[in-house]
Amino acid sequence: MKETVRSWLESGEIEVFLGYRLVEGHPVPYAFHRERLEELEELVEGSARYPLEKMAMEIQAQNPEVRIGLLARGCTQRAVNVLGVLRQLEPERLRMITVECCPSPLHQSPQCSSLQAPPQLPGKSRWGIYQGTSLEAVEEMEPEERFARWAYEFDKCIKCYGCRDICPVCVCKDCSLADENLVEKGWLPVEVPLFHMVRAVHMAGRCVDCGLCEEACPVDIPLRLLYRKVAAVVKDLFDYVPGLATEPLSLGPMDEEEKRRFAAGGIGLAE
Repeated sequence: MKETVRSWLESGEIEVFLGYRLVEGHPVPYAFHRERLEELEELVEGSARYPLEKMAMEIQAQNPEVRIGLLARGCTQRAVNVLGVLRQLEPERLRMITVECCPSPLHQSPQCSSLQAPPQLPGKSRWGIYQGTSLEAVEEMEPEERFARWAYEFDKCIKCYGCRDICPVCVCKDCSLADENLVEKGWLPVEVPLFHMVRAVHMAGRCVDCGLCEEACPVDIPLRLLYRKVAAVVKDLFDYVPGLATEPLSLGPMDEEEKRRFAAGGIGLAE
């Protein structure tokens, strides 16, 4: 991997490579440049996961012509596709090196590594929902039990915005979840489940099942399961799979002016 990245940078095929560098023993997101090729000795794959594709999007927003290399898992590739469909990223200006991915029904490669499950709190078995629980198992519960278990999970939320901030396909410029008229700031417990219901709806047609939201959640809410339910509804209703589709779902029919604006990268996202 290091030699491939080195050759890309030296040849000018890419101008920057987004991967992970060991800093005091910890892998952190890092932009490798041709001017500092010696730093490639500290390029690692590891188990760290950050939304590198979102960082690539921000770099392209500043310099649309830049050519970027990217360390990518299967979920990264799906997120790049979604960002391309939403006109937030130019996938043709990216070169990706793929590594093993976390398990997902959307995963297309035979290579798939398991991530370590988070420690489960004692209340999970009695009142809540374990991370990794199948959608089928939850839907087999009686409605009253299912509602109570989700209510237990949502009541733990401290509205830290970790799920939103780490999401590779959360790209709205103005987030409705930060609107005090919708979800008031400065109060605990927060207004739930409104926060999570709004975000789940916004994930329809976008979520690529990377699981970063669940990893980032400090109170172990099974967010991946929630968004898998939304994805299942979208698949059943529209036969649409985000990350594999070539057109956006959420915009709906567009007239010629809307198509022009969308092609220019504006419509569909808050401005």
